[in-house]
Amino acid sequence: MAAPVRSRPAGVGRNAESPLPSVPGASQEEIRRQNLGAVLRYVHLHGPTSRAELTSRLGLNRSTIGALAADLVTSGLVTEEAPTTTRRAGRPSLVVSPRSERVYAHALSIDADRLRAARVGLGGQILDLREIPRPSGMSAIEAVGPLADLVRDMERSVAGDALLVGGAAAVADTTRDPDGRIRIASIDETLGATLEAEFSAGPGFVAGDLADIAGLAEHVRGVAVGIDDVIYLHGDLGISAGIIVGGRLVIGHRGHSGKVGHMVVNPNGLPCGCGSRGCWETEISEAALLRHAGRDPSDRAAVAEVLRASADGDPTARAAVEQVADWLGFGVANLVNVVNPDAVVFGGSLRDIFTAGADVVRARLDTMPLPASREHLRLRAAALGRDAVLIGAAELAFDKLLADPLNVGVAGQVGPTASAQPSPSAVPCPSRDH
Repeated sequence: MAAPVRSRPAGVGRNAESPLPSVPGASQEEIRRQNLGAVLRYVHLHGPTSRAELTSRLGLNRSTIGALAADLVTSGLVTEEAPTTTRRAGRPSLVVSPRSERVYAHALSIDADRLRAARVGLGGQILDLREIPRPSGMSAIEAVGPLADLVRDMERSVAGDALLVGGAAAVADTTRDPDGRIRIASIDETLGATLEAEFSAGPGFVAGDLADIAGLAEHVRGVAVGIDDVIYLHGDLGISAGIIVGGRLVIGHRGHSGKVGHMVVNPNGLPCGCGSRGCWETEISEAALLRHAGRDPSDRAAVAEVLRASADGDPTARAAVEQVADWLGFGVANLVNVVNPDAVVFGGSLRDIFTAGADVVRARLDTMPLPASREHLRLRAAALGRDAVLIGAAELAFDKLLADPLNVGVAGQVGPTASAQPSPSAVPCPSRDH
């Protein structure tokens, strides 16, 4: 059981299409394990892939790829089938596919206002998703029990030979107390102990900051694939970031980096829930947008109404969007000068604000950052929507399987009530909001 950490999958940032690096002094077994992981990671990220493509992309010979694929088939992690169509003469190359229905992880999300639990199959497919509201004042620790109930309910439909490889929880860093006031939270060791107690019979859980995990998802499967220097900005009740440099997540001391919502941009601005004044999130959050539009800042449901009114040309709503977008660009410009990323991705509520006010954001970025930091910069709206957090959590949970494919998971015994050996890294939703 891993303690709660802000972490990243070991393969994040590594180009799965590049030849494998050699490891000086590695044993044949270590090389085999590394190569098995490379093959499994490739089909996990890219989906069904022919042996011929694996040979080309991974820099291994055909016989090695064939042997590795056969091992993965025997272990029940992938299937091999002849392609349904082929354009070449001769014997077609077998297609290797992840066994998404059989091999899976638990992904939990403790959002600001809801709790979600999903079963995510190898290959990144969400197989089952449940969610319930998160009452105001419920701590992350108090949320573990209801989430475990959702997991137990999901497990009733899982086949007996399915392979559970682990789980991960993404935790929002901003919540409301019982009086409706916004409070800044953080992940601590107590949450890890609670997860360990509730899921003690399973392969284990890791936990991380919600923005970090959503950023990893966009980096692995979304708009930032192949980009190794990324700032992912997530908006809900507050603003936080997942910062990826050189393909690796920047976590800081005890995992408390990425609190970009609390950099001061307006010393004469409004008080912030952190105790400071003029923090960036007081200028770009949902509450700021509603305040400028003359709406109740606590009415999150009204955000969509303001954005629609802005798109329809309402002058008050448009002015509100432009003011928030201007501050959004102001803060991004500062981050760009510090981190010098290749891309900034806007997720959560910031996705819609960026989309509505992109011209204003870009106008700030055309002048404020240093030329060397802005000339290559790409601005992207997040692609994975609400699912990003669950997909990212699953990537954390799959990490140990991808590092050592033949020695991870518990087959035939799944869920928090079943017996298993340790290993660490709501309502069914027929349609999800992207």
